[in-house]
Amino acid sequence: MNNLGVIFKRELGGYFATPLAYIFIVIFLVLASVFTFYLGAFYEAGQADLNAFFNFHPWLYLFLIPAVAMRLWAEERKSGTIELLMTLPVSRGAMVLGKFLAAWVFVGIALLLTFPMVLTVNYLGNPDNGAIITGYIGSWLLAGGYLAIGSCMSALTKNQVIAFIVSVVACFVFIVSGVSMVQNLFSGWAPQWVLDTIASFSFLIRFDAISKGVLDLRDLLYFFSLMAVWLFATAIVIDLKKAD
Repeated sequence: MNNLGVIFKRELGGYFATPLAYIFIVIFLVLASVFTFYLGAFYEAGQADLNAFFNFHPWLYLFLIPAVAMRLWAEERKSGTIELLMTLPVSRGAMVLGKFLAAWVFVGIALLLTFPMVLTVNYLGNPDNGAIITGYIGSWLLAGGYLAIGSCMSALTKNQVIAFIVSVVACFVFIVSGVSMVQNLFSGWAPQWVLDTIASFSFLIRFDAISKGVLDLRDLLYFFSLMAVWLFATAIVIDLKKAD
């Protein structure tokens, strides 16, 4: 646990040691506001809630989260610091988990900075704050899923741009797996249980339920299992490519 804490502090501090962290936070806050108040037609809806805010998160994260995740391992391998990291008396699991948790907390900080929107809807009306809280929980879990996938893709290459592109594609697949257009491609020949299995992997379906105030244990297990699987895959990839 001590080693995990060391890695976590090192990585989290590294985010705020450069202007990139602040640029990311500003971009995130600006885009979240634009999507909510303009594209989401917040005022036109005439309802005091944050549905317009949360509805865009799967798509907003599709590009912003891979931008955070791409540096997790690709930068270490490109700069050669991964060799030093491997010599430390730290288990591979602690390295992977420490880096992931630092990135997850960093994204969580950016998400918390959107709290003026909560104040706004409470000023304008009487929103269901319970649903808003679960929406934030779901959004953070969603970001964790994207990060875990991005961590594995970052471990595959030294090139951050390649890591970013592959992460975006992989996350996009998880988003659209539950979309009706994709389901229709399989409905003509695949049995219903196959369609249900494909849809069950969709970020949209899982996140939509949580963002509406429904904290289902199955959805929580989905996100935590997804993160665990991809982080385990990250550790395997690092071991396989440590000689590169």
